Amino acid sequence: MIINLSETNSLVGEWLSEIRNVDVQQDRMRFRRNMERLGEVAAYEISKTLEYVDKEVTTPMGIATCRVLKAQPVLATILRAGLALHQGLLHYFDKADHAFISAYRKHNHDGSFDISLEYVSSPSIEGQVLILSDPMLATGASLVKTIEHLEEIGKPSHIHLVVAIACTVGIEYVLRNTKANLTIWAGDIDDELTAKGYIVPGLGDAGDLAFGNKLQQ
Repeated sequence: MIINLSETNSLVGEWLSEIRNVDVQQDRMRFRRNMERLGEVAAYEISKTLEYVDKEVTTPMGIATCRVLKAQPVLATILRAGLALHQGLLHYFDKADHAFISAYRKHNHDGSFDISLEYVSSPSIEGQVLILSDPMLATGASLVKTIEHLEEIGKPSHIHLVVAIACTVGIEYVLRNTKANLTIWAGDIDDELTAKGYIVPGLGDAGDLAFGNKLQQ
């Protein structure tokens, strides 16, 4: 299942207009906060798909029966670009365990790139609902490689991919190259991908915009 959060009128469109805007992007704190907001909205929408149980709660006036999560999901993100989006998810799933993965593009002299994955820190994800965040779903290569590595640790019951901007090419690549039971939640979906693997119109480099320019690998 693929959900484009921009298909219905909401504040998501307002936040994305600022995330994409080359002038507003200069405010690094604003950029991070808007990413967090997208994560918060995605967390709320994903929460509707999870399992709940009844729980009795003692109030000052008696006993109330409340609906609470049957189990907490595991939140995972790809360093470093995914941290702000991950924080937004954490604001709502504040009891969740966490996984962190360092997957990045390692550029070659001919202009191509490989996906380098050097670090994975994860709790048990066997049979768990996994929410994996990464701002950009461009070629899909890093997300597929990340899912492959995580599935060596355990098989989640379901994976929710949360991205700010997705490209149709990347979505198709992910769906072709993973057998995981997954749902993709995108702030918006663009159709064009450049020869170097960048989304157009996209928003640029989410990691650099959130945390500052890095040396090229």
